[in-house]
Amino acid sequence: MTAPNPESWTTLVDVATLSNALGQPDTRLLDARATASAPPRLLDVRFSLADPQSGAQAYAQGHLPGAVQADLNRDLADMDRVGQGRHPLPDSEAFAATLGRWGIGPDTQVVVYDGGDGSMAAARAWWLLRLIGHARVAVLDGGVAAWQAAGLPLSTDVPEIAALPPYPGRFDMAQVASVDEVAARLKHAPGWLLDARAGERFRGEVEPLDPVAGHVPGAVNRPFGLNVHAGRLRPAAELQAELRPLIGRHDPSEVVVMCGSGVTACHLLLAMEVAGLHGARVYADSWSGWVGDSSRPVATGG
Repeated sequence: MTAPNPESWTTLVDVATLSNALGQPDTRLLDARATASAPPRLLDVRFSLADPQSGAQAYAQGHLPGAVQADLNRDLADMDRVGQGRHPLPDSEAFAATLGRWGIGPDTQVVVYDGGDGSMAAARAWWLLRLIGHARVAVLDGGVAAWQAAGLPLSTDVPEIAALPPYPGRFDMAQVASVDEVAARLKHAPGWLLDARAGERFRGEVEPLDPVAGHVPGAVNRPFGLNVHAGRLRPAAELQAELRPLIGRHDPSEVVVMCGSGVTACHLLLAMEVAGLHGARVYADSWSGWVGDSSRPVATGG
């Protein structure tokens, strides 16, 4: 079987297609200066909020051949920033330099994966790459779990990477909703703001991570877990049939997605893109940023 042109890998790629692409020669040395036929650059972004060191440990124990390890707190956020939620956006120049160290240039096909459904934190890496202007990035559907279920091997070898200069791009902040915009739209018709957190957190029944429970008034709850089945994203038609009614009369480009800290919101954005609902934006500060100011309103209940 011939692998599809990696130019089309902009949302999801399945295990069979990726494994076929990695079967090309010379995968041991991933030279970023190779031709466009080179194997994809793989980023292992497994992470656990309960144990931030678990991603590095899992990588050391075994990862997809040729993958480099990326850390949510170190590489996909700037934890020194204050007042922008639990996972503030990294500095654009710093992220560009990180991509260069990983050997990622404008023509590199990138595949990101985590332990399973992509929510922690493959979709976050996917979104940040898109934010800086890189189109050729996709999430491995099902992550490491799907790879191993297919009987494919893991490796403990750390690949040699030919580093590049910093990526020639900057974050397009027009794709990021600010707290001021969210506050200004509180009275808009429901459907413009989707919250990807679990229902009990949205309703304010429990809050294990942030100091205040509840949700932004007017937000609609769409737990990201509803978008997956058996660890993989559900078919596009099913996603569209459920997501389209949630946004009501709003065009998808008017929609903002959020969560607790701007991580699983990216998974909801990925689901919308797969469903053909293009152009939604992320409120990166999300709930943890919203409740950083006690003057902002909070709603509870359904």
